[in-house]
Amino acid sequence: MADVRLTDIRKRFGALEIIKGVDLAIETGEFVVFVGPSGCGKSTLLRMIAGLEDITSGELAIGGTVMNDVDPAKRGIAMVFQSYALYPHMTVRENMGFALKFAGMAREEIDRRVDDAARILELGPLMERKPKALSGGQRQRVAIGRAIVRDPDVFLFDEPLSNLDAELRVHMRVEIAKLHKALKSTIIYVTHDQVEAMTLADKIVVLRGGVVEQVGAPLDLYDDPANTFVAGFIGSPRMNFLTARVIAAQSGSVTVALAGQPDVELSLPVRSLSAEAGDEVSLGIRPEHFLPAGEGDADLTLDVDVAEHLGNTSYVYADISPDERIIVEHEGFRGADDHKRLTVGLPADQCFLFDKAGARIR
Repeated sequence: MADVRLTDIRKRFGALEIIKGVDLAIETGEFVVFVGPSGCGKSTLLRMIAGLEDITSGELAIGGTVMNDVDPAKRGIAMVFQSYALYPHMTVRENMGFALKFAGMAREEIDRRVDDAARILELGPLMERKPKALSGGQRQRVAIGRAIVRDPDVFLFDEPLSNLDAELRVHMRVEIAKLHKALKSTIIYVTHDQVEAMTLADKIVVLRGGVVEQVGAPLDLYDDPANTFVAGFIGSPRMNFLTARVIAAQSGSVTVALAGQPDVELSLPVRSLSAEAGDEVSLGIRPEHFLPAGEGDADLTLDVDVAEHLGNTSYVYADISPDERIIVEHEGFRGADDHKRLTVGLPADQCFLFDKAGARIR
């Protein structure tokens, strides 16, 4: 196991800068997830750690040793890719032990490592099968086992569950979490799926356009987002954003009126006077935080467009105005039907304020 330190890491392809000065500390034994939309630079950053992409500038250290110019095979890392990349003519045992055999390791040691990995991943009954006789989840477990036998300092996962169906992804998330608990290894994991990030990570790194937007524990990012991008990306369904205008600002509170329903006013607690009367802002509220009518600090009337009833909860898609749609989640809305009006309560202590640039007003 080892820690990983990135200091002002940058990556350019010609004049185009893809990674724009990333500073990050990953502690020994941490499970860190890089998350963000397609094209944000998360896989490029992972490949730079692996040595599969050159670092334009900055410093990468693994276990206290600078690795910028070290060969990938000597960095003490093992990588699991989105594609399984198994040799079709080899058995599971042969696939898992091939890299060790190629490196000239003794047969006894190879067998010991392969058997240990097979026990951890519950692959024992499958060891003499070839990849064509395995399911997608089993193939991914073999690919993970191939990484485990190398006994690396750091595991790198590049969207390993993307090729699996929904039910199998849930199962493999549990398997990977169990693996981390058993090995206590340093893991860096890339995904575009924020549910994977929330359920697996000790620490999430949210990326956008090659820049780190926020780093923190999953629930810290959920409860205390730094800006509208993080607030909208972390959480499913996403946070609602309502256009509003500041009508009063004083020490300790800001009062806003909603643009879609200007008669709805709400006062929110703030620690700083970073907003002034007349400023355009966004009011953020998560779907599950709406209350029944009369139980919040203000009531909001909605025109219901679609209601999805999932049994234990319902998602109501509604319009506050012709240009603003929101999602409401609540067990009490099971009876909400399409194309009807609905009134909900806004709790001030569960709302967030963001300025026009998207930064959080705290």
